[in-house]
Amino acid sequence: MTQSPYTLTHQDKVTSARVGKIQTAHGVVNTPIFMPVGTRGTVKACTPETLSEQIQAEIILANTYHLYLRPGHEIVHEAGGLHSFMGWYSPILTDSGGFQVFSLGSLRKITEEGVTFRSTIDGTEHFISPERSIEIQNALGADIIMAFDECPALPNDYKYLKDSMEMTLRWAERCRKAHQNPDQLLFGIVQGGMERDLRQASIDGTISIGFPGYAIGGLSVGEEKDLMYETLASVAPLLPEEKPRYLMGVGTPEDLVYGVCCGVDMFDCVMPTRNARNGSLFTTAGIIRIRNTKYKNDFSPLDAACTCYTCQNFTRAYLRHLHIENEILGSQLHTLHNLHFYVSLMRGIRHAIRDGSFAALADKGPHIGQFVKLGQSIEQVTQQDI
Repeated sequence: MTQSPYTLTHQDKVTSARVGKIQTAHGVVNTPIFMPVGTRGTVKACTPETLSEQIQAEIILANTYHLYLRPGHEIVHEAGGLHSFMGWYSPILTDSGGFQVFSLGSLRKITEEGVTFRSTIDGTEHFISPERSIEIQNALGADIIMAFDECPALPNDYKYLKDSMEMTLRWAERCRKAHQNPDQLLFGIVQGGMERDLRQASIDGTISIGFPGYAIGGLSVGEEKDLMYETLASVAPLLPEEKPRYLMGVGTPEDLVYGVCCGVDMFDCVMPTRNARNGSLFTTAGIIRIRNTKYKNDFSPLDAACTCYTCQNFTRAYLRHLHIENEILGSQLHTLHNLHFYVSLMRGIRHAIRDGSFAALADKGPHIGQFVKLGQSIEQVTQQDI
């Protein structure tokens, strides 16, 4: 399927930021969008109802590698697919498992055919090829699935990056041929490290294969932030304007704003949920580390500007108490807030692009709170976001 599911609705006049819609089998996704990560078929410490009703997430991400190992894609398929299995009936994206497999280090062996690796659960040996990755993702039944790629660690030598990129292109072709489900959108992935010529070759090759969407992989894997931004700025504008662009695994709220400036449409990262469990909370005034003693007698809301359930009902003192006592409710309330912050950020960005204020706000630097407040001022998703 090479026909684009993407419709561009607004384009910023100063930056490459844009607003659009992605049509999937389980509904429309408004972009730019942040996708909460539900690695093992669940967004940690968050129910599907909370995700849908309170956070208003439109799409979530699940992990092919982990679901393959446990409970197994056959069981998920038998349950009616991932949507039915986890009780989430809005769009889902599954990654290919490539990043997780390649992060195993000495536990895996890469060949042209695929990757042999040992399970981190029980040590059993497994093999995933491009065809096998597509088979697993077809069984899981996500709306958007990813081609199987190699994500090389950085730093790495030029020859390795070139060989890896070229193999990723060959694997992408095999994924394209193996994919037979027209209800699932298969995205290609651009690799090439920080080398511009390799990134250009990867873009050209991936586009020539033909996918309904394109992802930028291999960033935020050890390089300096400035180099990541430089690479992103050079790569994103080269991807087809008529197709959705997805930046994989990045990152901070500032990263998201910068990515939007470069023309990226989709983002995912474990940061808001992982940080929530560690007591690091995003607010319009900056990060709050709720464990700090200064919050022990602080009876103000976590973020006075925030409209989420956590901020409307609980104080910093209570949230600190929950965190210090390792209470499950603390993780739930923190996760709700952090995801609400990220989703509100993206909603605010979409509205700022529409009304022409995005470039001026983004130019002020790390004033992320302005976008968040704009997004939180809209209690429900508007008609423009349907």
